[in-house]
Amino acid sequence: MDTSIEPIISITGEKIALGPVRKDLLPLYQHWMNQLETTRFLRMGVYSQENEEDWYEGVARRDRNIAYFTIYELPSMRPVGGVDLHDIDRENRTAELGIMIGEADARGKGLGTEAVKLMCDFGFHALGLHSIMLLTFAWNIAGQKAYQKAGFREFGRRRDARWFMGRYWDDIYYDLLASEFESPIIRERLTADLLNFD
Repeated sequence: MDTSIEPIISITGEKIALGPVRKDLLPLYQHWMNQLETTRFLRMGVYSQENEEDWYEGVARRDRNIAYFTIYELPSMRPVGGVDLHDIDRENRTAELGIMIGEADARGKGLGTEAVKLMCDFGFHALGLHSIMLLTFAWNIAGQKAYQKAGFREFGRRRDARWFMGRYWDDIYYDLLASEFESPIIRERLTADLLNFD
């Protein structure tokens, strides 16, 4: 895996940049998905090279109505995780958000919060979505704080839905509407040319 390749960047924030999924990073994606410290906030499992290749093919071809970005830490441009909108429903203008910070030393620095904000900005202002929702688990305290900082509100729980570390935990559902979101970057970029249009 050669992480020295200059990545394509789609969106740049203050602490992170987002770029498309990369085939050369599949071993890194697989490494992240096999770390219990990472997948405890996702659906845990064992992910083979073949699993990652199948996932990549679906994402790269957009067979799954998904927009996936690799998260790069600034200024080093080190890949540290991934963020996506999946189950994109263009008719109803809805999607679900998912995020993973795969590098342990990149957690707790606000990178996840910014990635969530930039992904919502992309969803609302580039894809024209109206509503974005997400599911997290009650033990994911840091994730809940990041989602709330990005503007998400809890709208429901499925009680005792997950067995983890010897007890039951709730599934927590959050959502965010376009009308509740202030664009940090993309709206300005996409409308700049329109201001000069005669």
